Amino acid sequence: MSWVEQVRAAEAICRRAPSAHNTQPWRPEYHTDEITIAVDPARRLPDSDPTGRDLALGIGAFVETCLIVSAELGLTVTVAPGPRLVPAAHRYATPFTTADIEARRVARGPYAPGYVDDAVLADLEPGIAQVPTRDLVADLAVADRWMFGTPAVAVELRDWLRLSPRHPRYHLDGLTDRALSLSRAEARVLSAVLRAYPVTRRLGLPALLAASGRGLLRYDGSVLVLLAADGEDRISAGRRLLRTWLALARHGLAVHPLSQLVDCPATAGRLAERVAGLPLAVFRVGRPRIAPVRSARRGEELSAQPE
Repeated sequence: MSWVEQVRAAEAICRRAPSAHNTQPWRPEYHTDEITIAVDPARRLPDSDPTGRDLALGIGAFVETCLIVSAELGLTVTVAPGPRLVPAAHRYATPFTTADIEARRVARGPYAPGYVDDAVLADLEPGIAQVPTRDLVADLAVADRWMFGTPAVAVELRDWLRLSPRHPRYHLDGLTDRALSLSRAEARVLSAVLRAYPVTRRLGLPALLAASGRGLLRYDGSVLVLLAADGEDRISAGRRLLRTWLALARHGLAVHPLSQLVDCPATAGRLAERVAGLPLAVFRVGRPRIAPVRSARRGEELSAQPE
């Protein structure tokens, strides 16, 4: 079996890479002696991610996952512009394994109080800034109001929500009620609000939804920010983001992306000033009080357990 065929056989593990709204925008194309990582245009987020920042970060995370999987298989593979996976002289050097990929979780529920300590931060790659959670309470409310109050962004979010196990794509992609740590009642309310969005927007419900998330950061904890590095493209930044999340997971820490803080123009500017750099990704970090669920992935629906 060629190295391309071996990577293709392990594609289900590679697909555990993270992506905005769990869109899984990658489309690997397998050739004789290379793998091209293309983008599925139907899985872009043109309204919430108009610059393609999150798209590039997700593609980078997928590339890094493929390299980790290839290394564990004993294959000599590297990444080339495109991006493409191509033969290399040596196996990719990484401390991470497929077990780390499988164990990584996003946790959007409550976290135990506590900051990320210096020993953990020292184990991360350069280019990470830390902000206390309470410092971002007001800005998160502003960003949430922007997200729920901007029609195109809210509709795009609605299209990727899977708020009931009866949704036909519940075990395939998107953000499920369980992944969002919503009760059945909360999921039904959110679904109804977004279904009737033109009406509920006029009634001011987006502001109420934003206010409901204000307590998310009202505890003593950490938000980490991935900063742009000189000369680094966003695909490479996505690879660095995945390595950061895997390193945090090894310390028993989960992450919760708060991309709206970077997407919203008002809060993005304030965050850049706060961290003295260009934020590419922002995420809450901590020890979840409730065990996070495994997110859905295409190709795994046949083995998914019914609710």
